[in-house]
Amino acid sequence: MEMKDFGLAGESIVCFAGEDWWYHHPHIENRLMRRLAGRNKILFVNSITMGLPSVSNPDFFLKVKRKLRSYRKWLKKVPEGLWVMTPISLPLYGSRFGRWINRSLLVLQLRFVMLLLGMRQPVVLACIPTAVDVVCRLGGEVLLYQVCDKVEANEDSALSPHVIHELDHKMKEMADIVIYNGKRLFDEAMESNRYYLPVGVDYDLFANLPGEPAPDAADLPRPLLGYFGAMDFMMDTELIADVAHRRPDWHWMLIGNRSNVIRLSGTNLHFLGPRPLTDLPKYVTRFDVCVLPWRADNRFASYGSAMKVREYMATGKPVVIAPLYEYLNTPGIRIYRSVDEFVALVEDSLKNDSPKAATERQAVVRNGTWDDRARELCNLICSIREYKRYEY
Repeated sequence: MEMKDFGLAGESIVCFAGEDWWYHHPHIENRLMRRLAGRNKILFVNSITMGLPSVSNPDFFLKVKRKLRSYRKWLKKVPEGLWVMTPISLPLYGSRFGRWINRSLLVLQLRFVMLLLGMRQPVVLACIPTAVDVVCRLGGEVLLYQVCDKVEANEDSALSPHVIHELDHKMKEMADIVIYNGKRLFDEAMESNRYYLPVGVDYDLFANLPGEPAPDAADLPRPLLGYFGAMDFMMDTELIADVAHRRPDWHWMLIGNRSNVIRLSGTNLHFLGPRPLTDLPKYVTRFDVCVLPWRADNRFASYGSAMKVREYMATGKPVVIAPLYEYLNTPGIRIYRSVDEFVALVEDSLKNDSPKAATERQAVVRNGTWDDRARELCNLICSIREYKRYEY
């Protein structure tokens, strides 16, 4: 990535990510930190988890195996110019003793790595509430808490929602600023130190789709309904199965990591697996309609900001999504509230979309790039630092 000046240079930044660098589609903190890495020293701490899912969860062993692979790397510098660390911790946040063990383990490892990398008085960005016992022990100058999800509603963790809520509340009290990436989360927040930083989009990547599709997508029948991203408990599998049955002439291209909870099959359902971010345009160029078939009744999903919706819009292609609060008033998006509406809106997209509508969708997200968001974050950090220096 080209080294750009976002207004922050020569800083040490420790980011406690909510996702792992290695195997997740790049999340919010990933997109931001890779932009700041050129001029700053960054330690990206892979998710210290909010506890494993229950053993009965179909993905339990998959998640354990994946995390063990991350542990093997422990500390590694990645091509983007930052350091990625997977500290050893235990998924024991439901008891005081378990949290004490983790605090001791994490602080020891992080201080050692910070010493090794020459990091002092870092800016600390926490994106997961279980980091609350560690963030104040790193000698940080600024503490930001980024909230992108309704954390206590996450069905992937066996940790009690009450415990997660307590950790989240404590982190909000400690933070210099609480950054909300979702509109609904921000609108419902009560903190006086809250700040709204919407998710961004790699506009140039998605607005300039190649004419030549990826080989494994080139021959899929059309019309094609396209989705990319994680496929897990938030997916409305009943809707997908129903629509696939009703309209066998419509084909679905589904790209991303597929949870074991997704038990769907059919001649018109095409699961292509995960693809690198930079390769997605070669698949999206084949989409006729971009869809977001999330469960409207799922509390976690209902608070989501769904970065992919902005990426969909950047392509100019028609967009049909579940009724997410984030996008209820966004021009150019078709929102369904039932299976019948989904079918009708897809049909309308296939028949009645226009170049003018495509241009209007692109215009909505053109000035909300990840570069813009990174610059805004840097300005925010500088403002907090100046305020604290003035205050003291």
